[in-house]
Amino acid sequence: MILHLIRHTKVNVKPGVCYGQKDVELLETYPEELEAIKKNIDDLKFDAYYSSPLTRAKTLATDLFGEAVTFDDRLMELNFGDWEGKAWDEIQDPFLDKWMEDFVNKKCSNGESFVMLHERVVKFLEDLKKLEQQDIAIVTHGGVIRTLQAIHKNIQLKEAFNEAPAGFGELVQLEF
Repeated sequence: MILHLIRHTKVNVKPGVCYGQKDVELLETYPEELEAIKKNIDDLKFDAYYSSPLTRAKTLATDLFGEAVTFDDRLMELNFGDWEGKAWDEIQDPFLDKWMEDFVNKKCSNGESFVMLHERVVKFLEDLKKLEQQDIAIVTHGGVIRTLQAIHKNIQLKEAFNEAPAGFGELVQLEF
């Protein structure tokens, strides 16, 4: 089974703002980014299409694949809870430092840990493996892609951020 992971396009969020599962707008460059992605995947054939339901992924998935897309909450970005929509350097939560020391296991205030994201992505992957689909397009987020890369490479979650991140609109292919 080959997963064709497509990260959503650029978002209209100031640098340094934590947005996680917050629905945010796409940049005005979206039409050009969409065309570049279409060209990048033009020769690929897919058996199924999945996407995060967050608007930034949903819009791209629908524009690429139409009504054939299945939306799955397990493909959403990490839930940063109370920190979403705030600049990282303005977050006044005393728990932030503890989370920064162990983001893998510690939950964000009213959010989730990287382990929790990993668990939902693993369940999604296990469900995919039960199907007969071989080439699967997935429109999702950086955290989900990092998680799948860690699973694919069999590395610890704390090492996942040592890998080069998938850029906005980038295609990453993983064989499972």
